[in-house]
Amino acid sequence: MSKDYICSPGDYLVYPTHGVGRVIGVETQEVSGYVLELYVIEFENERMTLRVPVSKAESAGLRRLSTRKIMENAMITLKGRARIKRSMWSRRAQEYAAKINSGDPIAIAEVIRDLHRGDDQPDQSFSERQIYESARDRLAGELAAVEKTNIESATSKLEQLLIPIPEPIPEEVPEPIS
Repeated sequence: MSKDYICSPGDYLVYPTHGVGRVIGVETQEVSGYVLELYVIEFENERMTLRVPVSKAESAGLRRLSTRKIMENAMITLKGRARIKRSMWSRRAQEYAAKINSGDPIAIAEVIRDLHRGDDQPDQSFSERQIYESARDRLAGELAAVEKTNIESATSKLEQLLIPIPEPIPEEVPEPIS
């Protein structure tokens, strides 16, 4: 393979709008009289195969999996305090979708953190739930690939991080009698 390749068959890559995919190979195709080398990437969760020109891989946002350090930072973001925005839902939904499609694990973790609802909070709307699940599945896919585990255990790990640790209940101290 030439030095232009960022990966080889069997490697996992992240395509921003589809998440983690596995490189099946590199093939050559003639398109409109031009000979193109294409990465053939399979996305098992979406039952999709994507061909991306090798020369356009970087500009299309195709990247290697995140490092463990970046994933740890995303986990720290999940544990943070949710930022509640008071803008219109349609505008927030667009912002959340842009963060998810950026492919940045920390931005995706922010979406999950901000849209997560605990047991003591009101239910999410249908569209909030869809965006939340999309972000969770995208981050879980990359976490699973980085940690070489399955998506179910990665999803479980993410959801465990979202459960708040209960603060200890202070013992009642009897008031002194005067």
